[in-house]
Amino acid sequence: MFVATLLAAPARADLERHHVETLRNAWGGGDARWLAPGIAAEFDLGTRPDTFEDAWAGMQALGFDLVIQPAADRRRKMLLADMDSTMIGQECIDELAAMAGIGEKVAAITARAMNGELDFEAALIERVGLLRDLPETVIAEVLATRITYTPGGRALIATMKAAGAYAALVSGGFTAFSAAVAAHLGFDEHRANVLLAENGRLTGDVARPILGREAKVRALEEITARLGLSEAEVMAVGDGANDLGMLGRAGAGVALHAKPSVAAQCDIRINHGDLSALLYIQGYSRDEIVTG
Repeated sequence: MFVATLLAAPARADLERHHVETLRNAWGGGDARWLAPGIAAEFDLGTRPDTFEDAWAGMQALGFDLVIQPAADRRRKMLLADMDSTMIGQECIDELAAMAGIGEKVAAITARAMNGELDFEAALIERVGLLRDLPETVIAEVLATRITYTPGGRALIATMKAAGAYAALVSGGFTAFSAAVAAHLGFDEHRANVLLAENGRLTGDVARPILGREAKVRALEEITARLGLSEAEVMAVGDGANDLGMLGRAGAGVALHAKPSVAAQCDIRINHGDLSALLYIQGYSRDEIVTG
């Protein structure tokens, strides 16, 4: 058995009954279940339809996300999340660079690295080198004035943890940011790179080994082994090329507002919804979501 989930952006909440029933009838699905009025609905399917990609494209054009998954064991026991442009709306290194007056130059390198056009580690070393002599105090300033949180993040983590899940933040960014983000959102642990500083200024280097694509996969392996979980019990979410390893290994790999080259390699693609979509595709209804 499979489950098809239709999702609208919560800010619009414009998913209507006819959107769901037209698709359900075309595929011969079961009765529609509304998880959140105007935002999320699902129905059962006996098989995965051959016309899924066409239907997905049609729903994208209407501003809706469409996900099909096996019905069994949808509620995952661990969340493994990227940070930059996933749990937060920015790339932290780009924000540091903007404070140093080289924002456009660094952002261009970041965009190419996240799209898989550049080697992640080499691109990180190059960008960090451009931050040499930046006052370390700028990190706190960026956190306070330039970082925003993706809607639905705290509810996602609180709801999964209330159901007994574990939440880990794994970032190719920096611990100076991931520590604050993890604490704010309620993650159980975080892993990221360490920016090096001396005498209150960045040295232009990062501690080795660098946490990139393979390190995120190792985090998946190590944390699941420690908790006695299988990789199938994990939901991973990210947006960049360095996330593809963990997205491919996790039981549910979610490309969230991802780079096109990344989304093309993932079965679960959320382009319109926010992080609350990760709850709805696990079958949580709005009444079950933990807020506050």
